[in-house]
Parts: sequence; structure tokens; C-alpha cells
Amino acid sequence: MIPIKLPREQKKELVEQIKSYFEDERGESMGDIAAEQTVDDMLAMLGPIIYNQALEDARKLLTERMMNLEDDLYALHKPINDRR
Repeated sequence: MIPIKLPREQKKELVEQIKSYFEDERGESMGDIAAEQTVDDMLAMLGPIIYNQALEDARKLLTERMMNLEDDLYALHKPINDRR
């Protein structure tokens, strides 16, 4: 799988959130490089799982929509009067 590349500003925001989390929750200070590495590691570990779940969610949604479309198409059928 192709590694996830985040826009620079989004990654910078995540780095700040990681640093804040470690400071607030664990009382540990973390530098920019360590926080950026943590973001990269989390993306590598969680990225494929989240990606696969998103695909599954999209598949389910499309299946539901196709079923609804099929119902709508059947509802459009006109009755055929058999006059002989």
C-alpha cells in the first residue's frame, strides 16, 4: 500500500496534538521529531485498517443504494394490458 501523505499543515497539527496529549495525559514532554515519528508510525499501523474500513463502508452504502435503485426501477414498470 502507498504510504499516506498528509498535507504539511495537517501533519503539523497532528504533531502538536500528539505533543499536547503526551504532556497532558502522561506528563511527558515530546519533541517535534519524536511526535512526527509517532504520527508516521500511527499512520503506517492504522492507515490500512482505516482505509479498508472506509472501503467496506462505501461498499455497503453503494449496495444499499443499488438495491433502492432497483426497487425504484421496478416501481416504474407500467402494467401491460393483455387485450385479445
